[in-house]
Amino acid sequence: MKIAILSDFHLGYERFAEDSYRQAEEALYKASEVCDIMIIPGDVFDIRNPRLEVLAQGVNLFRNLGKKNWKAKVVAYKGSKRLFTDLPIIAIPGTHERRAHNAGNSVELLSLAGLLVDASDSTVEIEKDGERVAVFAMGGLSEEKVREALQSMNPVPVDGAFNVFMFHQSIYELLPFSNDFIKFDELPKGFDLYVDGHIHSRVEQKVFGKPFLIPGSTVLTQLKEGETESKGFYLFDTKTSAYSFITINSRAFYVEKVNVSEKDPHKIHQEIGLAIERHLSGSVEKPIIRVVLEGEMAVGYKQIDIDLADILKKYENLAIVEVSKSKIEDHASMSEAEALRSGAFENISIKDYGLSIFLEQLKGANYSLKMNPSELFEALSSDEKKDKLVGRIIEELFSKDVR
Repeated sequence: MKIAILSDFHLGYERFAEDSYRQAEEALYKASEVCDIMIIPGDVFDIRNPRLEVLAQGVNLFRNLGKKNWKAKVVAYKGSKRLFTDLPIIAIPGTHERRAHNAGNSVELLSLAGLLVDASDSTVEIEKDGERVAVFAMGGLSEEKVREALQSMNPVPVDGAFNVFMFHQSIYELLPFSNDFIKFDELPKGFDLYVDGHIHSRVEQKVFGKPFLIPGSTVLTQLKEGETESKGFYLFDTKTSAYSFITINSRAFYVEKVNVSEKDPHKIHQEIGLAIERHLSGSVEKPIIRVVLEGEMAVGYKQIDIDLADILKKYENLAIVEVSKSKIEDHASMSEAEALRSGAFENISIKDYGLSIFLEQLKGANYSLKMNPSELFEALSSDEKKDKLVGRIIEELFSKDVR
């Protein structure tokens, strides 16, 4: 069978909301034309509680997929949720959709509507013409919970089937800055294909000698160099284990680096303009052009002397321009946080990196509250139900169980 692997649509992403919908729509349509099974490893939506109009967009996208005459059907399901469709569209919630334990999420809502199968912590078997594919899936979790969850679930391949392990997590080998991130050799053995979401650029690796694929996002979000590649999805053939990447029409994105060493603001202005001009295509969709300034300016000048207002005004109808000054400094003294801002961690979001720092700090402080550390982080970083959650924190702080 042919499996389409699509991920991280981030429907409702505020900066490029139209792009998120249009590009997800094209990816889903193209994939449905060539695949027997569709698997989606998380972050269909951009936030935990999408606005009603964004939820409606998601419903519309998957409702259209249901109109296809799918020959492959879901024939078995082993998990804690109920099955409402036999459509071979298998998805999990990602970290952007993750909510408190036992709280519903937007992917589960699509599943309840019969538009897809929410395969969180479940095994789903799909059959076509006597061939079976089994997908074991683990929804996006806080990083410190992954090992415990895998041990508890104990994923086991299904005999006689082509077995896929799908999840939505950071991987240490790809993002080597937190020991909480799971490693390749900690993934369950015996599967024929490993599929991950979460990371927004494409990844092709091997795990236990089998393909490990991350399709990347279908929309630009982080504006880092890893996202300059074309967006799209993988198409995997279970009979040959061959796969290809199928591109979609996505907004062009370029990163230009301008060396400002020993240059005055006027010269830097000129070079920024030349960098932008190189990528003006005149197409209907404005390209995104990120100009990174790096080096040490001429003596007597500072970052503040580079006035970008006139440049941004000049090109506002031709491109979406972003100019970064964060690398105009002594790189030897760059702190880890500064490195994050300047894009040294190409494949991790600021929120995820902040969470990893928060968890490390709690460990050092011998954190002992009953509240899960990631839930505490969410409570402190979100306005949603903050009063109630902070109240719970205060209650725990003064409970007898606190040591």
